[in-house]
Amino acid sequence: MKVTFPHMGNAWIVIQTLFESLNVEVVVPPFNSKQTLNLGTKLSPESACLPLKLNLGNYIEAANKGADTIVITGGIGPCRFGYYGEVERQILIDSGYNYEVVTLEPPDGSLLGLAKRIRFLAGTKNSWAKILMAMRFAYLKSVALDRVEDLIHAARPRLPDPALTEKLYEKAKENLVQAMTEKGIRDTVSWVQQCIRERQEELDKTDKELNKPLRIGIIGEIYTILDPFSSVGIEEELGRLGVEVDRSIYLSGWVGNHIFRGLAPGYRSIKSYPKHAKPFLPHFVGGHGIETVGAAVKFAREGYDGIIQVFPLSCMPEIVAASVLPKVQDAYKIPIMTLIVDEHTGHAGIQTRLEAYVDMLERARLLQESIQTREGVLSVG
Repeated sequence: MKVTFPHMGNAWIVIQTLFESLNVEVVVPPFNSKQTLNLGTKLSPESACLPLKLNLGNYIEAANKGADTIVITGGIGPCRFGYYGEVERQILIDSGYNYEVVTLEPPDGSLLGLAKRIRFLAGTKNSWAKILMAMRFAYLKSVALDRVEDLIHAARPRLPDPALTEKLYEKAKENLVQAMTEKGIRDTVSWVQQCIRERQEELDKTDKELNKPLRIGIIGEIYTILDPFSSVGIEEELGRLGVEVDRSIYLSGWVGNHIFRGLAPGYRSIKSYPKHAKPFLPHFVGGHGIETVGAAVKFAREGYDGIIQVFPLSCMPEIVAASVLPKVQDAYKIPIMTLIVDEHTGHAGIQTRLEAYVDMLERARLLQESIQTREGVLSVG
């Protein structure tokens, strides 16, 4: 058995760690690229959403490296993700790829079903104790990855050399891939913190604007906000524009809620989002529609300057959320922009929209500061 999986941002590090800890041969597909998308698009229905097309491209590239078993998570509710496992299996069979597909979340969402599937993949050579230890270790890496990402989000607008910041990020991921102990994981996070701290100390502390970047919250469909290829690298682009970014969902939070049924909170839990969303969207709409609205409310209450929703073309839960977000925008007076991506989305178009949006936010902040200064002068007079 040679196991592969679809890419979703940094999830490959966690999945590779899990299977290697269980001595299961794993084939990591090449990272998402235009070629990956082209391969998947050729096999997909035209109306299929972007993640499905990328998934199929991943499987074709992995098959060329000898993979014969696919591991994918499932889903429930009015979101097509729940059908991916079976739909992709049928498409691959019709295209001549004889894959075994294992879905890690059964339709009823029971932990027993999850355990049986992991046992099938791990084989009888691994005890339950070893399986649980491997799952825990992989989960700890996911939390560390999210912590590193959060540190990089804060560092991008504050450090003067974007290229060095990205090199630091890549090196941190490389170190986490190689980490074989919990201490190695902790040491990597501490190393990133120390590197950023040292670079910040080198900056001119009188440059106050450098230390007060705009803050934008990224919300939307889980795949597109975690996968930089799908989102056309908007997090890095916003960092280059001097913006500090935060996300509504991080990998470990999604794993804890979606795979472990809420038993593990992750680096940042998503449990509070339905409560925040309730005045605007009180019902489950599939996918992460409620989380999108709840996160928008949370970001607005925390004083963020703007919010960007990202989702693939035709994503039903996010379309519902997008119809509700104008009410959040009006209630909290916060600008919300929506970006819809598909196989035709280009970097130049996204970059232009981001630059215009950031320019608008900067002008709004300058105007607000000017008004506050004037009011202060008048009150003194």
